[in-house]
Amino acid sequence: MSTQVETMTIHKLALSAPVTLEAPAPVQLTVPQDVVSKFGVESVTKSTEELIAEKINDELSDHEEAFYIVDLSMVVKQYKQWVNLLPRVKPFYAIKCNSNPAIVRTLGSLGANFDCASKAEIQQILGSGYAASRIIYANPTKMKGHINYAKSVGVDLMTFDNSYELQKIAESFPGARLVLRIITDDSHSICKFSTKFGAPLNQTKSLLTRAKELGLNVVGVSFHVGSGCMSTESFACAIKSAHKVFQEAKEIGYNLNLLDLGGGWPGTDFDGITFSSIANYIRPIIDDLFPSDVEIIAEPGRYFCAASHTLAVNVFAKRTIPDGENGKRFLYYINDGVYQSFNCIFFDHCHPQPLVFAPENRTETYKCTVFGPTCDSMDCIAKDIELPELEVGEWLYFKNMGAYTVAAASPFNGFKSCPTTYYVQSDV
Repeated sequence: MSTQVETMTIHKLALSAPVTLEAPAPVQLTVPQDVVSKFGVESVTKSTEELIAEKINDELSDHEEAFYIVDLSMVVKQYKQWVNLLPRVKPFYAIKCNSNPAIVRTLGSLGANFDCASKAEIQQILGSGYAASRIIYANPTKMKGHINYAKSVGVDLMTFDNSYELQKIAESFPGARLVLRIITDDSHSICKFSTKFGAPLNQTKSLLTRAKELGLNVVGVSFHVGSGCMSTESFACAIKSAHKVFQEAKEIGYNLNLLDLGGGWPGTDFDGITFSSIANYIRPIIDDLFPSDVEIIAEPGRYFCAASHTLAVNVFAKRTIPDGENGKRFLYYINDGVYQSFNCIFFDHCHPQPLVFAPENRTETYKCTVFGPTCDSMDCIAKDIELPELEVGEWLYFKNMGAYTVAAASPFNGFKSCPTTYYVQSDV
């Protein structure tokens, strides 16, 4: 089916002097044609289950190979929701979440910018044809060589949270535009970052004073409420704390003009909190505390890509285990595991839920454990869950597998680190 195209004017933030390849405006909210051509994106009207069946039954496919269905229209849908609900906030996509070039190119064409944390990530964005002014180097602790590289390619917006980092920047890149990252309350988040990054609020004034002494250009404040944040109030409190730092900076002689709301934005509406609830809660707070000449950005990752990926896996082995009198349970082995896409179980505290492809009328379920393909006993995807009895060769699938999955996959034990990927665009 043809994808309905909606047009919207996107206002870019003038974070630095205009350069080539800045975000275009207006843009059409659709998967860009160059992505469609390069990645073979198929326009579909089928359901995800129908697409899986089609790929499984394709005579040219490897019938034991795991694969992804990536719906780039979901990425577009998320971008549209973002600019509708947070029109003042420019998203800088955190590519660490999923650096898939089709997703990067789709978001870049829509007008999103990029959050990079290393030389290699910066190189990917520049190599994709985007200007250095569309990158924030959002790692508060950076290797000196990476700072020098950022300087050499014109990436001048970067974060810091301690005096040692200020000294390093003063020596390597004194012309950089600096953003002070502060500690926030991340007690309501699944992955907490304040144990590693962020200046305590009782140290921000002394850090700003030190930056002034070194002649450095501090332009703003950033925070990160933690990945998988479950509290709208955490965002609100962080914004209010940032406002206090803005006032401190004014006393020292800085006129800050950038607020970075960081990450922690949910990727689906099933995570215990929704993006719309956060956006509607913080939007009036931002407008009340920060005048229109203050640029507002954020660093969403999972928000854009979590729901775009569905992973289909094959049950290639099975064991039956006696379980009590006349009872039984099953061990299933699938062709993707915690060293590949399911590393999210360890690194992202995720609990993927397997769905049975073509469940038919099987209503009786059994306790079972699902393992990945490696010889490591820790390669366990789900333990003691209920599923109908499956036969070797059947398929399971997992939705919402786009965030922090393939990004950290490895070829451990000789197994393929990233499954075959099929790209589609649907009417979502």
